Amino acid sequence: MAETITALSEQQLSQLQKEKLVLLATVDAESGFPSVSAISWVYADSETNIRFAIDQRSRIVVNVKAHPQVTLTFFGEGKVNAVYGNASVVTDALEGVPFKLACFDVRVEAVRDAMFYGSRISVEPEYEKTYDKRAAEKLDGQVFAAMKKA
Repeated sequence: MAETITALSEQQLSQLQKEKLVLLATVDAESGFPSVSAISWVYADSETNIRFAIDQRSRIVVNVKAHPQVTLTFFGEGKVNAVYGNASVVTDALEGVPFKLACFDVRVEAVRDAMFYGSRISVEPEYEKTYDKRAAEKLDGQVFAAMKKA
């Protein structure tokens, strides 16, 4: 049995210090079923802590408050990285952002390579903002600055 890794590697930390596509798995507060959402306002402030922001009205907020166990999954280093931890509320409304975003910290409890045996990711998925690019860059800057200050 492999040793449990309880912190992000330097490369994983670096990847999560810039905008990155991350899949957030939560437990649905009503049904108890797994729920997965794509998010990008994610910032690792240390090897053992990952912060994310989400619209206050999102179902994710209700889910995390009811069941703090989450998994953050992202692509990097040719593999699928799964980070398991418990989320806690940093603030219900980030300051300096034009709409209400809740902010959570995830204390890293385990990091695993979730890629199936004998394979690697050859091309990471990419995404693009479908609204005004200048507005998106401005909003992203405001959110990441507010997350770092919270």
